[in-house]
Amino acid sequence: MLVRVDGEKRIQIPVHTLGSIVCFGQVSCSPALMGLCAERHVSLSFMSWTGRFLARVEGPVSGNVLLRREQYRRADSARHSADLARCFLAGKLTNGRTVLRRALRDHGVKIESSEVEMAVNGLGIALRRLASADGLEEMRGIEGEAARIYFSVFDHLILSQKDSFRFEGRNRRPPLDRVNCLLSFFYTLVLHDIRSALEGVGLDPCVGFLHRDRPGRPSLALDLMEEFRPIMADRQVLSLINTARVKPDGFSFSDTGAVRMTESTRKEVLTAYQKRKQEEIFHPYLGEKVAVGLLFHVQALLLARHLRGDLDAYPPFVWR
Repeated sequence: MLVRVDGEKRIQIPVHTLGSIVCFGQVSCSPALMGLCAERHVSLSFMSWTGRFLARVEGPVSGNVLLRREQYRRADSARHSADLARCFLAGKLTNGRTVLRRALRDHGVKIESSEVEMAVNGLGIALRRLASADGLEEMRGIEGEAARIYFSVFDHLILSQKDSFRFEGRNRRPPLDRVNCLLSFFYTLVLHDIRSALEGVGLDPCVGFLHRDRPGRPSLALDLMEEFRPIMADRQVLSLINTARVKPDGFSFSDTGAVRMTESTRKEVLTAYQKRKQEEIFHPYLGEKVAVGLLFHVQALLLARHLRGDLDAYPPFVWR
């Protein structure tokens, strides 16, 4: 793969070293590159400058048809859907609680400790309620309340540049402040990687268990993303802001109030995300260290093994 900017060669990368390519904005790709990516199972996605999905080029669908048939059968079962949804949400709530507890441990004297501790306790209560919840609707209600608790103290975790990076609640489509702009962009990156991982193990990313079917929505990718939101997006956003790697002037505001990143900020975010994926982290279920960038594939593989009957339950990734 050869990248040119204004006719000037910037980088050349062997295609076998790539898992996926994401193009933001007005990027053109030659038919030869598209064909090569399809042949080598390298997903090629096109996004707007703001991270809105536009199109995707991919080769023949891989995977065992029997695995997908089992996925569809379980998605049609209320009981099986609830069992898997409980696992996805347990991972999300546990990892969100860990983000808050780490903030207390590392910056307890700089933040509103009492409010954050109350949020930690609130997420613990939500986890216990989730364990005994009956049905998807009740689980969605618990998740919604847990998200409200979690984001109610998110602003306390922002320790620098507070005047410009103030968080007053989650908003999107479009994001109306800098923090939400960063969160939405990271969620888009994570979702793209998870979708590729699911397709790589032969699962249909559009047929989920917690998120139900909707045309054009990658429901299973959204399911699996729940456990990764706190550690792969939220914590990254906090780190970029608190270390001043992103600046207030790295964003633009439209007349409608929508916030967009400048090209330099977008590059900083992408660089930070790629560096994070190269780090190693301990996987509690596997009992060994794995590259962060492989976590999506590992979890997709564990989900496939559960659907095939090799595992009694799906083990979500829990950050420690």
